[in-house]
Amino acid sequence: MQGIILSKNANLFTVESGGELYKLMPSGKTKDSGLYVGDYVEFGESITKVLPRKNLLVRPPLANLDRLFIVVCPKPKPDFVLVDKILIYCMLKDIEAYIVINKSDIVDEEFLKNITKSYEKTAKILKISAKNGDVKAIEENIKGICALAGQSAVGKSTIINAIYEDEVAEIGHLSKKIERGKQTTRLVTLYKLKEGYLADTAGFSMLDLSIVSDLDYHELSAYYLDFLEGRAECKYRSCLHESVKNCGVCAKVKSGEISSLRYQNYLKILEELKNAKKY
Repeated sequence: MQGIILSKNANLFTVESGGELYKLMPSGKTKDSGLYVGDYVEFGESITKVLPRKNLLVRPPLANLDRLFIVVCPKPKPDFVLVDKILIYCMLKDIEAYIVINKSDIVDEEFLKNITKSYEKTAKILKISAKNGDVKAIEENIKGICALAGQSAVGKSTIINAIYEDEVAEIGHLSKKIERGKQTTRLVTLYKLKEGYLADTAGFSMLDLSIVSDLDYHELSAYYLDFLEGRAECKYRSCLHESVKNCGVCAKVKSGEISSLRYQNYLKILEELKNAKKY
């Protein structure tokens, strides 16, 4: 039989196959190869084989991810450097990325305009209000294995609860004093939906590209799709787009064709990758 691993608890795995759930241990062969939530497996009395993977994420531990919904909202204040890192990670892992603006009931036009201008060339943008039960935009796009990503307190667990209309995930509460959320999701679990699976995971609240990928800082600008036209106008092919002189990207930032937010994020990530290279 074949199925998909929905959750892991120590060395016991929940596998779904044909709408039925099975609690299984790995066989000797699969113990050595490692098993992840999202793995498609063959099994009998135990899990005997892991089928070929599309991708494998170590942080969070999740296999075969097809789509990632990056959730942002007005409060807590968005960490757009993190958003850019996740977008780059998606490209590296062949994952389709969406930016989901949650708490749309309190989103002002300036916030929406800024995100649209900065990211419309890079990812599909959705608007929802999980608190009000308005999550249709996500539901319509859940195909294959999907996951939520983003900072604590942006409403990831609330989104899952709204989709299921039930308390399937523990909800964290936003601290009014420091406007930061308490991380409540510790284990990766896939929730079955009509046309796919949705995971709630804590693994994307912090992301160090130098650890989770082999990306070299010289290659970084290739993962900024909105830089492509500007890169073609740079005088030197090795341009890192740090200096205005002879740089097509910098020229387009100055003219407003490239978002200054995206450009500043790029410079910060570039510096991080450079520093990682030194060690």
